Amino acid sequence: MSQRTEKAYFVGTAKVGERGQVVIPKTAREEFSIQPGDTLMVIGSPKKGITFVKAEKLEEITEVLGFLQRDEAL
Repeated sequence: MSQRTEKAYFVGTAKVGERGQVVIPKTAREEFSIQPGDTLMVIGSPKKGITFVKAEKLEEITEVLGFLQRDEAL
């Protein structure tokens, strides 16, 4: 039961197990194409909390930012 808004999605809840493992809700895995073996980056802010980002998405963003920075240096 995902509740979509323009900027955010509520896709469920997850509990942290004894070993620190988190199970991502099926709805979120389907919505964001998260497959077994995918690498997720955990990004955190003491004020805003934590979020998971697929590593490949972060790599895409980094590549674009790097391209823009190189372009500005010209």
